[in-house]
Amino acid sequence: MTNINAEFRWNDLFLLGYAPMDQTHREFVDVVQGMLTAKDDEMPDRLAAFIRHAEEHFDQEHAWMAETAFPARQCHADEHDAVLASAYEVQDLIASGREAALARELAKALVNWFPGHADYMDASLAQWMSKKRLGGTPVVLKRGVVQAE
Repeated sequence: MTNINAEFRWNDLFLLGYAPMDQTHREFVDVVQGMLTAKDDEMPDRLAAFIRHAEEHFDQEHAWMAETAFPARQCHADEHDAVLASAYEVQDLIASGREAALARELAKALVNWFPGHADYMDASLAQWMSKKRLGGTPVVLKRGVVQAE
């Protein structure tokens, strides 16, 4: 079964103004979208691709946090660890014969998790790194985004 109605696309609301992080987040969105739309027989490979991406993505952020002595490092890392633990658990369940729908449910949970994580945890890290490396916070221009008054 394929959930062709599910859509998770990159948009400027996700921009944080730290280019390496923004690029990694674009990749995250693409990989999760691939899980949402995968056919059941494709799901083990799509889930494995997500896990590889998440490991590299989170390792990069952990390195940035360590290099810059980011104050909220442990809280941020704990969220990453929880995501990976869930992904590994789903991968094990699918390998033992459970339905691929479990991975699609994980992808839906990631769609719900990512915006909040990016807005709070990653935005704080992006601003921290910009201040440390460039002396100020980034100006982020977001096309097509209307701010509520």
